[in-house]
Amino acid sequence: MKDQLQDFIHYMVVEKGLAKNTIAAYERDLKRYLLYLEKVEQLSSLNEVTRVHIVQFLNELKTEGKSSKTIARHVASVRSFHQFLLREKAVDQDPSVHIETPQTEKKLPKVLNLSEVEALMEAPDRSTPFGLRDQAMLELLYATGIRVSELTSLNLEDIHLTMGFVRCFGKGNKERIIPIGKTAIHVLETYLQDGRPKLKSAKHTTEALFLNHHGNRLTRQGFWKILKALAQKSNIQKDLTPHTLRHSFATHLLENGADLRAVQEMLGHADISTTQIYTHVTKTRMKDVYTKFHPRA
Repeated sequence: MKDQLQDFIHYMVVEKGLAKNTIAAYERDLKRYLLYLEKVEQLSSLNEVTRVHIVQFLNELKTEGKSSKTIARHVASVRSFHQFLLREKAVDQDPSVHIETPQTEKKLPKVLNLSEVEALMEAPDRSTPFGLRDQAMLELLYATGIRVSELTSLNLEDIHLTMGFVRCFGKGNKERIIPIGKTAIHVLETYLQDGRPKLKSAKHTTEALFLNHHGNRLTRQGFWKILKALAQKSNIQKDLTPHTLRHSFATHLLENGADLRAVQEMLGHADISTTQIYTHVTKTRMKDVYTKFHPRA
């Protein structure tokens, strides 16, 4: 069964071209699933799996207190795995066909208001190369709405400041071209001129746009630590994550009249229904403003 899992992971990497984090989630979920089949159900072949086995596995997750979102992710992993096995003729049937995905509660994304964005952008110490780098990263995230994994994957050749755009590769290795505003362009120019040359290592050469204190490519985890420190410094009380700037980018664009399709394209959403959640955010914020300021609210 483990060999078949490795075949599936290889398929996800080579043919589907999924992101590393997505593949890691699939592998983690399916290892847990196969362990359950072997240890609890004592099955030796995936051809023996029935719908009942899958339901029992999901019930065990529920008993452990896993959230509906986590269980829904496991369902998606198990379903994709069995569909793959059937296509490859490794099994005779797909027992996951009639497995229902649990309903997950759709939470509205948290966004920063304009004053919080300003406070965050002012937090880095621009007298140091690290501060110039941090401000450039924040401005670029807010200017383009790219994911933090896309940000840390950027190379020097992906930034075109004269033309005013950035090229990034999102989920499924799909290329996106996103415009950059004047403020972000100016900050990036300063970083490239006065910040990055001082962070470069004599021992290592890298084309990475954003460098850490060793002169290597900055990681997602490294950016997370930086953001946490800057959020504390700027006194932002909200739970701030790298995705918060992406949410803020989309919400502020829509609040100011941007076209939903254009925002979808910039965010790299395959389905417009994913982008539509930001229209709910703008409506909620509108209601809050009305309740707070209308004299008869």
